[in-house]
Amino acid sequence: MRRALTLLLAALAAIAAVAIGPAAPANAATDTPVVFVHGYTGSASNWTTAESVFRAGGYSSSRLFAYEYDSYGNNVTNAQGLSTFVNNVKRQTGASKVDIVNHSMGGLVSLWYIKQLGGASSVRRLASLAGANHGTTSAGACLTFTTCQQMYPGSSFINTLSAGDETPGPTVYRTWYSPCDGIIIPYTSTVLSGATNTYVACETHLGYLTDTSILTQVRGYLTA
Repeated sequence: MRRALTLLLAALAAIAAVAIGPAAPANAATDTPVVFVHGYTGSASNWTTAESVFRAGGYSSSRLFAYEYDSYGNNVTNAQGLSTFVNNVKRQTGASKVDIVNHSMGGLVSLWYIKQLGGASSVRRLASLAGANHGTTSAGACLTFTTCQQMYPGSSFINTLSAGDETPGPTVYRTWYSPCDGIIIPYTSTVLSGATNTYVACETHLGYLTDTSILTQVRGYLTA
């Protein structure tokens, strides 16, 4: 009798599972690979805290990637490198699109890729933390390097990025900017027309990289 009851319960459970269907992932958005793009003089190590925050929110390490480029070279070349990097991530993961999280000059690299190299079709969402999206006068301290010349307000590089639609294609854009930045001058340079621009009461330029509260906001934006 007990065996018959056990078999009956198992059968009912199997029928219920078929009727309900397979359980959905806890958060399907975490399947989208994330590409982190550092700022001037930065490196992949800048994203150690961010990667921890993302893993705590359900991301697998196999979905988190950090792009490194030459801070002293040319941001057109750096954007071309990002294009190759994203294509490799897509090929490796089987994903059709990636999300990009950038910081500082990484904003210029990301936007050039999206706007000038057709990257909008491969980028689902963009998060720009203190991005130098319209340049910064602090780049005047390193004008011996092409990247800093390009990062200075009014440069042909900045003018090209600012012309026309600042948030093109199907990509969804969001920025974080703060008057306490100190490096992006003016701090409103980060703001993009057509994006969700998030004002942060007081955050230092490098503080974004370790502020778990803001990084959690970024994670939430990508998984919403």
